[in-house]
Amino acid sequence: MASKGPVIRADDAPDEAITGEEIIGDAVPQVSAGSGTPTAHQSRNAFAELMSKSKPSAKAVTGNTNKGKPWSRTSSSPKNFDGRDGLGIYIQHPERNPEGRVIDYDDEFVVIQDKFPKASVHLLLLPRDPSLTLEHPLVTLSNNPAFLAKLKPRVERLKLLAARELRRKYGLSSAADAPYQRALEDLMSGPDPPLPAERDSLLPQGRDWSREIISGVHTHPSMNHLHIHVLSRDMHSPWLKKKNHYLSFNSSFLVGLDEFPLEEGSPRFHPGDWPSWDMKCWRCEKNFGNKFKPLQEHLDDEFDEWKKV
Repeated sequence: MASKGPVIRADDAPDEAITGEEIIGDAVPQVSAGSGTPTAHQSRNAFAELMSKSKPSAKAVTGNTNKGKPWSRTSSSPKNFDGRDGLGIYIQHPERNPEGRVIDYDDEFVVIQDKFPKASVHLLLLPRDPSLTLEHPLVTLSNNPAFLAKLKPRVERLKLLAARELRRKYGLSSAADAPYQRALEDLMSGPDPPLPAERDSLLPQGRDWSREIISGVHTHPSMNHLHIHVLSRDMHSPWLKKKNHYLSFNSSFLVGLDEFPLEEGSPRFHPGDWPSWDMKCWRCEKNFGNKFKPLQEHLDDEFDEWKKV
């Protein structure tokens, strides 16, 4: 059943949130990325545990069991889903694990790592219902309450998964996470270390990494298939290469999931000339106007400080 709502036209979005090279899959990063060498107790993380199984465990994200074909570690290229339809291969054939990006899936959703991440952790949640996949996200999330109610707990569980990955990457650098890290080291060095599912109840809270995770959809998505972004807010990535990249996640161009449903006639459906907006640091709110290079340098400094909190 078609969703009611404003018609979103192509000419409403003259500028893309991602580069043309990213849309066709030919982009290359500016610099190599790396998060350092994990310690022994960090080496098994939520992502690794999901992706190491012959069939993905849906418990961490979906709460369901997979009924599809066995998980394949053989990477395949989404050749039949070029350009703006590039997410289609993940929705139709997640069992093939295209390009090794599938983290988890069941009959209703697929979770993948973004091919061109704009932050340390950047995931996409893709619904698989054919009646939804080509719907505009703002229209669907504003006019399909049943789907929105189903989506929100999925995103919350995915945000927890992303937060655990942030802790794995940066927990040892964080002052607030030090009590957790020390207790974890002692726990895992003992004669009978607990299973991963039991650890959190035995450890102090430490830093609340879930506060560092954002989620939402773009007002004018660059890819055709409906997808929800779940990412860390640090904006630390070699793929953050232009002003549009930054503004698409640090302005009202990104509509947070908690903002839905939007009211009929909401200006959020038509953001206007958003690429011309000023860029402000996500952390300190310093205004860089149209100067992207100084913002990049500033973001590197902010990232180093953010890790230490």
